[in-house]
Amino acid sequence: MTTQFDYDLFVIGGGSGGVRAARIAASEHGAKVAMAEEYRMGGTCVIRGCVPKKLMVFAAAHGAAMDEGALYGWQVEKGRFDWPTFRTRLHAELNRLESIYTRNAEGAGVTIYPMRATLRDPHTVALADGRSVTAKHILIATGGTPFIPEPFRDLGGWTSNDIFLMDRMPANLLVLGGGFIACEMASLLQGLGVQVTQMYRGAQILRGFDQDVQDHVAAALVQQGIHLEVNTDLTSLEKLENGQFRATDTQGRTRQFEAVLFATGRVPNTAGLGLEQAGVTLDAQGAVVVDAWSQTNVPSIFAVGDVTGRIQLTPVAIREGHAFADTVFGGQSVRVDHSDIASAVFTRPEAGTVGLTEAEARAQGPVEIYMASFRPMQAAFVDAETKALFKLVVCADTRRVLGCHIVAPGAGELIQIAAVAVKMGATKEDFDRTVAVHPTMSEELVLLRKPVR
Repeated sequence: MTTQFDYDLFVIGGGSGGVRAARIAASEHGAKVAMAEEYRMGGTCVIRGCVPKKLMVFAAAHGAAMDEGALYGWQVEKGRFDWPTFRTRLHAELNRLESIYTRNAEGAGVTIYPMRATLRDPHTVALADGRSVTAKHILIATGGTPFIPEPFRDLGGWTSNDIFLMDRMPANLLVLGGGFIACEMASLLQGLGVQVTQMYRGAQILRGFDQDVQDHVAAALVQQGIHLEVNTDLTSLEKLENGQFRATDTQGRTRQFEAVLFATGRVPNTAGLGLEQAGVTLDAQGAVVVDAWSQTNVPSIFAVGDVTGRIQLTPVAIREGHAFADTVFGGQSVRVDHSDIASAVFTRPEAGTVGLTEAEARAQGPVEIYMASFRPMQAAFVDAETKALFKLVVCADTRRVLGCHIVAPGAGELIQIAAVAVKMGATKEDFDRTVAVHPTMSEELVLLRKPVR
């Protein structure tokens, strides 16, 4: 006897990966699909991550552009940044994007439950309003959530989720953390007029990135006025009656800040979902353990995106969601290739990277390093100290370009193009045969003739 289910697929989580999976399963493969989202459609990226962050990066860049414009001969009267004006436009844009996500999903035939959903068993989902529905397949796409260390969780500090909701800009701010979120937030808030101190317990920021990228971005943050303190951690944090924070660090300093931002990492958003009761295996960090097809140890339950602890990037979640739908409902057996995925850090200037770091490549065999650091024409003209970095990591045996790392204005745009070449297996000689576009910064990628090491 064939078991009858309410849906072919139930997706828990309305972010980029979940929406893509639901939409493709319904519109292209004819599945009966429902999804639940307890907060807002669009998930972290659209509502409280990539999109609002990038819009704030644009806003911060205008301040520096006005300063530079004056040196280029423009008569500029620069006032202060008006946060309420920007915030109003920001939230209007986020509302617009959320409505598009909802409309696209519903237009594909997906039923949306705007509430929390948890697992009751491998085929049953419990909704927050008391109803239960069944599905042949269940997809977990609940993403990640910011992590605050235990001693400081109840003090009222911010996470990256809160930055876009603040009522006013603080005069000064302590950013805790050294990852890309911490660096981006420190950079954009400094650019909007906040005095920023960034504190990180490690030896250098952007752990896991290429060492030259780490050093270059760190120098740029200091240059733009951020007080960057590495090898430093909090020993105590106190919320004062006036709403400010008193922070004491491992260097013995005690200082006050109007606000504290915890950018101390993100964890998979699996707490309270009922995964363990359904028999789903989680790793030590709480991530859903999946195979190459995004399937858990429970055959009916799958997971995509940040909740799996694989590569925590929105385009990866989208690709995984699409592959899941094609595999399970389209019979196409699509696997996601997680190698050579490009990423960007939207500091000022930006950092873009694809492929192996120098350290990773050296661990595999002999390499040659081609690199140039210089002041771009636009910065040199106004005597700014901002430098660009272009670096290629090349296998000494095959001549294949194993990694490309850029720190420069627009590096996020540049690395997308370079990623195509790296993914195709381009060699250093392929780069050398390419005629430069002049005058540009990116021409350095095809003009690096001699290895620096």
